[in-house]
Amino acid sequence: QVRLVESGGGLVQAGGALRLSCAASGRTVSSLAMGWFRQAPWKERAFVAATIGWTVCTTYHADSVKCRFIFSRYNAQNTLYLQMNSLIPADTSVYYCAAALPRPQYEASDAKEYDYWGQGTQVTVSS
Repeated sequence: QVRLVESGGGLVQAGGALRLSCAASGRTVSSLAMGWFRQAPWKERAFVAATIGWTVCTTYHADSVKCRFIFSRYNAQNTLYLQMNSLIPADTSVYYCAAALPRPQYEASDAKEYDYWGQGTQVTVSS
């Protein structure tokens, strides 16, 4: 069983920055694929970024956040971070951390691939 706890959300003005954290327990993040997703009101959950730990570490970012969001992983702390810069109102969502167990094939952007989810943290960007 993997437990994920997100933190770091809040209210920020457009152009500002926030750093989200995801603390994992029950398994090391280096043995998992870890992802960030977000869900705005009345919209489907959308992929933000992911990293695969069980191969040579590979990180993916959605086009909408490339060059603005940075996904990092600190194995010693078993924690993930999502540094979000140059925030815009369209980034307003609940942000979720997710974990997937090792498997032969893995689609990082597909929410159905993930086995465990955190409770989410709200990010609100005002204009």
